[in-house]
Order: sequence, then structure tokens, then C-alpha cells
Amino acid sequence: MLDSLLTAMGILFTFSGVIYLILGVLIGLVFGAIPGLGGTTAIALLLPLTFGLEPWEAITMIGGVMGATTFGGSITAILLNTPGVAPNAATCFDGYPMARQGKAGIAIGAAAAASTLGGIIGVVVLVITLPIARNVVLMFGPPEFFLLALLGLTAIAASTGGDTLVRGLITAGFGLLMSFVGYDDVSGGTRFTMGIDYLWDGVQLVPALIGLFAIAEMLNLSVKGGKVANVEALPINGVGEGILSVLRNYPTLLRGSVIGTIVGAIPGVGGTVAAFLAYSVARQVSKEPESFGKGNVIGVIAPESANNAKDGGSLIPTLAFGIPGSAEMAIFLGVLVLHGLTPGPMLLLRHEATIFSLILALLASCIVASLIGIAMTRFLTRITLVNVYILVPAVISVALVGAYALHASLGDVVMAALFGVIGYFMIRFGWPRISLVIALVLGGLAERSYHQAMTISKGDPTVFLSRTVSVVLVILILAALIAPYAKTILSWTRRGATAR
Repeated sequence: MLDSLLTAMGILFTFSGVIYLILGVLIGLVFGAIPGLGGTTAIALLLPLTFGLEPWEAITMIGGVMGATTFGGSITAILLNTPGVAPNAATCFDGYPMARQGKAGIAIGAAAAASTLGGIIGVVVLVITLPIARNVVLMFGPPEFFLLALLGLTAIAASTGGDTLVRGLITAGFGLLMSFVGYDDVSGGTRFTMGIDYLWDGVQLVPALIGLFAIAEMLNLSVKGGKVANVEALPINGVGEGILSVLRNYPTLLRGSVIGTIVGAIPGVGGTVAAFLAYSVARQVSKEPESFGKGNVIGVIAPESANNAKDGGSLIPTLAFGIPGSAEMAIFLGVLVLHGLTPGPMLLLRHEATIFSLILALLASCIVASLIGIAMTRFLTRITLVNVYILVPAVISVALVGAYALHASLGDVVMAALFGVIGYFMIRFGWPRISLVIALVLGGLAERSYHQAMTISKGDPTVFLSRTVSVVLVILILAALIAPYAKTILSWTRRGATAR
């Protein structure tokens, strides 16, 4: 292993290796910042262009793209409430309020440090886990998938607690209903499509997120007028403070990274679930949960650490078994096959140096992308000072183009516009969007896994308690449900003791 690592380092730190890495990082940052594109689109477009490259050159460039995409998306999520890729939607909840308070530099610094350190932790876990990857992947079956989705859904209660609890549950129910639109894998029919062919594939997540966040916020800004930031001059020297905030909140960093790695290793779940789950858990364990959504830097650290850590986790099933952990990894499999590398156990045995090239490229891209982002912060934060009547048309145009570019479908454009209107009215009347997003993301996974589990067990519900992982997930679900009430009871007890 040491020889393979040294060989990979020798390959990466050549002139051509550094050029391909930086090229991949720049492409990843650009595609991550444009709503609707992301790493999946970037890798798909680069796939035919890598044909003439050596395997290690192609893998180095693709590793640079994967490591930089999520941070590119976090920049626009913080500055404009416009998530470049779906996982960055969780960063909007606190990153954008920080930008409006003139703390954009702090938020970007925190996102950069959390992305870098989260990516490093994910890669370290990948290296440690590869020898035992088979056992890790096989720990999750349909019952565990269902319970994992249920754990994410129970986070809705924590994310919308207090005065907005009822509204949060209503929007969660609306999100679940929308997740059931389209073809039903169990019955073989279609549901709630209203005769529209486009809806056979269900409500597409990326156009929905573009509408709920990018377009909705632009509509809201156009009504208010003025500028994005509520200050005349931005404090552009807050990047260092943002980096230090990550170190001060290292438990949040570690927790988000672990969640991102574990969720990323589960095929088909994806980074969006990891980011929202990390955000919800951070809010649950916080001593000041009411500060989330108002500019709490922990709300930036948690999802951003999970975003980059999930790449290391996603590579575990991808490299070990040829099972893509996400859509991005599915296209990456095409890159491997194109260059004569067959994913699976033999890949780890016969091409270990190539695999370490990918791991080092992923690690280096997290660092390089963050350094570039930090270096550009002084200029990027100026965006929040642009008059909204100039900014709004530009952002909405880019958002709609991004929605169209995803599948070259006008239906995606209409869906983004529709959700933009819905999102605007949710902002206008104080209805939380996070619960709708979580339900929309996890609804399909929960339903599908539930039916699979019940089919396997012939209707026996004890299947959800039949394995150790299932029991642990059930305990976590109960803890998530009890935690808000336990905090309230503890607060009442302390007040009573003080009064005496």
C-alpha cells in the first residue's frame, strides 16, 4: 500500500498532474456555482473528452471536479440563497442570513474550512474502510434504508420546532404527497400525474430546489428592493474568523463528517440527505436551536462538512463493488470503464496506484478549491451590494437555464418556476421550506424501502428490529422525537428550581 501511495504522489505532483487537478477544480467550482448543473453534469460532459488521456490523468481531473463542486455551490448558496447543487440547499438556511447581516466573509470562510476538513475526514475514512468495505455496504438492507429515511423525516420536528411546528408538519405532509407523484414501483401504475407525461418520473428534485430557493428568493428581493446585504459596507475581513469558528465547533465538524461518510456509503441515498441530516442533528443537539435559520455559523459548518465527506463515502461501494453511491459516481464508473478499469475487488488489487491517484486528487481538490474560494471572497462578497433590480433578472435567467440544461426539458423550467412561486409565498407568510425539502427528498426512499422490507418478511413488522443496525436506527429515531420535549421539560425544571 505504501508503494502505491508513493507512486500516486509521484504522479499527482508532476506538472501535468497539477494542471489536470487545477483544471478539474476550476470546472467543478463553475459547474457547482451554476444552479442545476453540478458535478454530475460536469463529469458527463468531460467523459468523452477524457478518451485521449491516460487513466491517471482522467481520474485526477475528475477527482478535482468532485472535490470542488459542492464548495462552488456553497458560495452562491451563501451570497444569493441560490444552491448551486442540491446538497447546498441546507447551507442556505443560515449562510444566506449571515450574508444579509454583512457576515458573508465569515460564512464563506466557515464553508471553506468545513468543506476542506470534511473532505479530508471522508478520504481518511475511505482509506481505512476499503479493506472492510464489503461488510460496511452489506450492513444496510431495505429495513435499514426505511429506518434511515424515517430518521431523516423525524428531524423535521426538530428543524421546525417552536411556533412553526404545526406549519412545519403541514409542509412536510405536502412534501410527502409530492414525493409520491409519478410511477409507482410497487403497483406498476402512475399516481397524481393529472395526465401530464412529464410527471411520470415524479417531481424532479433539482428544479424544485432551484425554484424553492433561487427563484423564490429573487422574487422576494424584487418585492423588497434595495440590496441583498442589510449593510452599506461589507466586512470582508471575516474569513479568518469563519475558519476559526470551524475549529471552535469541532464536534459539529466531526459529527457532520461522520454523517456524510456513512450516508454517502449507502448506494442511492446521496449528498442531499447527508447535508440535511447533518443540519438537523446539529440543530437538535444545539443549546440554542432557535438561532438556526437566523445566521448561526454552525448551520453552515454541519452541512458543508457532510457535503465533502460524502464523496469519500460514496467511493466505497463504487470502487469495491461497482455499485454507484450516487448519480455522480454512476457517471464516474463510465470513466473507469472507458479507460479499461473494471470496478470491483480486482480493481483494488491490480490498480491500487490508480485508486490512490483518485484519493489524493480528491483530497487535494478540497484544499485547492477552498483556497481559491477564500482568495476570491473579497470580490465575491461584493455581489451582495448589487442592486436587486440588476441582480434578480440575471440570477433567475441563470437558474432557469440551469434547470433546462439538466435534462434539456422545458418541463423542468416550468417546475422550477412553479416552485419559485410556491417558495415565494412560503417566505411571504412564514412557512418553513426545510420540512418540505426533507420530505420531498426522503419520501420515495421511505416508501420503496418499506414495501421491499414487508415483501421480504411476508408482512412481519419485526423485520425492522431484526438486526443490530436496525435497532440502533430505531433508538436514534426515538431520541430525535424525545429530544425536543426533553429539552422543554429540563428548561421548566430549571426555571422551577430557580424560582424556589
